[in-house]
Amino acid sequence: MYEHYYGLSGKPFSIVPNPEVLFLSKNHENALTYLEYGLSERVGFILLTGEIGIGKTSLIRHMMQRVDNQMDVAFIFNTNFSSDELFRLILSEFDVPFAGLRKDRHLKTLFHFLIDRYAAGRQVLLVIDEAQNLPPTALEDVRMLSNLQTDDHMLIQIMLVGQPELKKRLQMPDFRQLAQRIAVHYHLGPLDLDQTRNYIAYRIDTAGGCADLFSPEAIASIHRHAGGIPRTINLLCDSALVYGYAEDLKTIDENVIEKVLADEICLAAVPALPPVAEPTIPGPGASEIDRLAERVSVIERSLAELKQDLATLSQEVYNQLFVKYQELLINERRRNDELMAKYTRLLHTMREN
Repeated sequence: MYEHYYGLSGKPFSIVPNPEVLFLSKNHENALTYLEYGLSERVGFILLTGEIGIGKTSLIRHMMQRVDNQMDVAFIFNTNFSSDELFRLILSEFDVPFAGLRKDRHLKTLFHFLIDRYAAGRQVLLVIDEAQNLPPTALEDVRMLSNLQTDDHMLIQIMLVGQPELKKRLQMPDFRQLAQRIAVHYHLGPLDLDQTRNYIAYRIDTAGGCADLFSPEAIASIHRHAGGIPRTINLLCDSALVYGYAEDLKTIDENVIEKVLADEICLAAVPALPPVAEPTIPGPGASEIDRLAERVSVIERSLAELKQDLATLSQEVYNQLFVKYQELLINERRRNDELMAKYTRLLHTMREN
């Protein structure tokens, strides 16, 4: 929608996790150091925590691009399953065939697979994202996996990734044994103001844009309202660019950010429409009706583009935003009809005089 207007090769602030454009702040670099240390030392359990949208998933995917290709990795990103499904999911992720529904048989099958991998000299890693949502019995099953070992070697490493509530859960008495087995833990904190400034500049640069697209005051406002959370920064920046495009602004200043927040565009990514001037008597060669018709056409194209942009959002949010934008379009058409009627009356008055 706004890429060509701002000279960008793509959307710099997509909320879809992409390790190719991961900004490595000092926090992220420290996290990578801890995680890679845990992998190299083959510790049993590694824990990574952080707020929603802080970049945990992107960091894990980035790390997986750097690990030794001798490692077999299974990812579980959806933890909305029953307690009896964990071992089946793990076997499926490792492409290990299994039969029946008995958990003990699944565990035995997994053990034989791990022995084979160990004999082949391969390291095995299980990554469980959103681990704070694991059912209590599934967390206990995770602990049981640490019992799969030789006399002197862990057969599988487990990386638990989740929100801060995960650490609180592990501190509960029921999960004390699991908590005691976590050898490496890192909490990924938010970006400070300087890191936010560098983050925004980095994302714009990856899309071929100018670093001064956002004013210093706008960046300070973004950091203040986003709390240093990259996903929220992305939402604010993307919405601000949509707003700036709609208002024909080449620079995003603090005023734009405040308007975006006031209109709740940061959550909806719905641009405010530029104000319509009251009709005036046209000069030679001017066509007010054509201008208004073009305006409606632009809005309709924006609606079609927005429909594509929102494809990554949930269906519920998508429907809410699409209805809101349709209402804006209906109101705009109604006002244009009124303006064209007023314009026609003005022309009629001019001809009579």
